[in-house]
Amino acid sequence: MSLTLVGVNYKTAPIELREKIAISRDDLPETTRALAALPGVHECMIVSTCNRVELLAAVDGPQTDITEFLHRQFGLDRDMLAPHIYQQRDQDAVRHLFRVAASLDSMVVGEPQILGQVKEAFAVARASGTVAGQLEHLLQSAFAAAKKVRSETEIGSSSVSIASVAVELARKIFGNLQGRTVFLVGAGKMSELAARHLVQQGAGTILVTNRTQARAERMAEAFKGRVIPYEEMYDAAVDADIVISSTGAPHPIFRKEHGQKFMQRRRNRPMFFIDIAVPRDVDASMGKLEGIFVYDIDDLQAVAAAHLEERRGQAGDAESLIAGEVERFHQRLRTVNAAPAIVALQKQAEETRQAELKRLQSRLEGLTAEQLAAIETLTRGLVNKLLHPPMQAFKQAARENNQVRIDALCEAWQIEISGAPDAGRDSSLPSSACAPTTKNPATSASEQAKETAGESVSQSGVETHK
Repeated sequence: MSLTLVGVNYKTAPIELREKIAISRDDLPETTRALAALPGVHECMIVSTCNRVELLAAVDGPQTDITEFLHRQFGLDRDMLAPHIYQQRDQDAVRHLFRVAASLDSMVVGEPQILGQVKEAFAVARASGTVAGQLEHLLQSAFAAAKKVRSETEIGSSSVSIASVAVELARKIFGNLQGRTVFLVGAGKMSELAARHLVQQGAGTILVTNRTQARAERMAEAFKGRVIPYEEMYDAAVDADIVISSTGAPHPIFRKEHGQKFMQRRRNRPMFFIDIAVPRDVDASMGKLEGIFVYDIDDLQAVAAAHLEERRGQAGDAESLIAGEVERFHQRLRTVNAAPAIVALQKQAEETRQAELKRLQSRLEGLTAEQLAAIETLTRGLVNKLLHPPMQAFKQAARENNQVRIDALCEAWQIEISGAPDAGRDSSLPSSACAPTTKNPATSASEQAKETAGESVSQSGVETHK
């Protein structure tokens, strides 16, 4: 199998296009299952945030192209979308995923939200039944690498999140935020983070509205704020100095005509709209009205860029760490490639040991149970000691990605070869040319290792990655 990643993000496409392919939280399970149903796709997951939509899949090989899924799923003209799509395969896809999880590919480098968003996408895929061993291992490794970046570098110190950038803009517009009324339209995580920053800077009343009343109530309670019924949203907005909107609505909910009414009733006192939704909640024409300031998710990038210079050194350290973690991940997978050959070698040796004991059975009949147990321990120990050098040779050849050496060892130890590696296959992905002939050739090497490693490899002290 091969790994492929296809996506569109804030660096390759403007928000006008990204909002056309944004996948809501409610639609994500169904869309993930639709991707999994494509011919040649064995496992998959989808990351959909305000800054990116990425499809990650374990597929038959390079001939499986999932870019068509984006065109068909969202009904977009190929010529419109194709220039903005990027595609990564195998090792490049692994590296990209690790960088995304560690927030090195984020609009604001070091922001903490993306790791949670990737974890949520993974949880959705698991619940939808679209991930198994290969992506499970990959994602857990990516999460561990991201955690290591957080704990061993300063990239997350004095974090510059989209929420904190929005607050900085609000201070520039209003000066002192003391006593300002904040209206949260949508009770999502980003809205909550922005509100916390605003409260820390002295903001006063917090108003909350959401289509789901219970979520609005929980958010309001957290800030000792007030719940506004969703149908009264426009009346309440008149009293708000700062509106943070993130609803997931398919179309703008604040349009030019709303802004004109707000300004009339507020007697031209300024309003600041922070639109962190994709698709956007605030129509761009609102920002052309006198006294109304509108910033969407892409506008915030320019402000965040001013903070990135001081993080350049930390980002460099994080990049080096991620590069090491990616290489370590591939080394572990290459070691797993040798597991079927090691298991076969162990099985072959065990069969020989058992045959010799059976041949001597008549001469052992007079021994006590304790003596038989001692012989069992002795012969097992001898076999393990004798097999240790060739097993280490198999693992070293796998770490070096030396398939010729693995095949030579298989031949030297008379381990049957079930078939050559797939043409064009990334040899760092779980697979092996060596396998015992008692196994079904259609069964992948990684599956064989899982089936037998527990009962055979562990006895010889061979390391297996689970």
